[in-house]
Amino acid sequence: MRASRLLSVLLLLQTRGRMTAQQLADELEVSVRTVYRDVESLAAAGVPLYGDAGHDGGYRLVDGYRTRLTGLTRDEAEALFLAGLPGPAADLGLGAVLATAQLKLTAALPDDLRDRTSVLRQRFHLDTSAWYAETDPVPHLAAVTDAVWRQRRIRIRYRRWKAPQEVTRTLEPYGLVLKAGRWYLVAGRPERVRTFRVSQILRIRVLEDRFDRPHGFDLAAHWRSYLEEFDARRHQGEAVVRLSPRVLRQLPDLMEPAVAHAARRSAGPPDPDGRVRVVVPIESVAHAAGMLLRLGAEAEVLEPAELRALMAETVAALAETYRHPPTSG
Repeated sequence: MRASRLLSVLLLLQTRGRMTAQQLADELEVSVRTVYRDVESLAAAGVPLYGDAGHDGGYRLVDGYRTRLTGLTRDEAEALFLAGLPGPAADLGLGAVLATAQLKLTAALPDDLRDRTSVLRQRFHLDTSAWYAETDPVPHLAAVTDAVWRQRRIRIRYRRWKAPQEVTRTLEPYGLVLKAGRWYLVAGRPERVRTFRVSQILRIRVLEDRFDRPHGFDLAAHWRSYLEEFDARRHQGEAVVRLSPRVLRQLPDLMEPAVAHAARRSAGPPDPDGRVRVVVPIESVAHAAGMLLRLGAEAEVLEPAELRALMAETVAALAETYRHPPTSG
């Protein structure tokens, strides 16, 4: 740990020039006294650095000195795949490793490229979390990650949406996927490869027995196929809806992409009122009713009849609720 910190002090001075003891302490999250000891150790080891006294003082390396100690460890190299995603890297326990790897890379770059990377960090930021949604708590993500790396089977207690809600499963964890700020585990079971939401894992035990990944298994390709199959499986029906032009324009912001795309593709010519008829995929009548109610009076369900009836029943109940003054107390 101390050796890694000493290297970080050296690389910080190499990449940023003069830094005060307080600046180094803040960067490394240690005390100023620890920085003093580290600087003394580097000087005793022959590193040509010196300190300037005064308000504008600080530590810096002798002009022209550059360390050659910029090789990446295996963990740091793995962390580079997440170089643009500090949040997910921290979730996986690679936050500190990622910071060290980025520092080493910066130190190894020529001055002009180093300046460019600094500008890029101020111009671009990636945020993988979804709008209007809290991040899932994932207390067992570290254990799942460990099992994925070491190819160890796991036994989990899992909460799902259908009965029985809590089930126990023994899995072969093939990989982790981050989708819209949520972590998913892709794992093998005897019958097929399945997907599990990591936040719904209630308990986990990493087993000692090792498994072999299927030959040629491609996590990214599997995930693309899974999403296509998921959409096809959940959209079991269609609804014909009459929309105002305004709602049709705003549909990409109001509905999921599959629904918005289908509406745009199927939109016919405007009727005398300016409204257009569209066909959209639906999961079920109940789910579609909740989805379409958010469009208000600028959307009218034409088919199927049972969905139109449910919409009418729901709207009538809402009207009855709001017809009377609110109940006090």
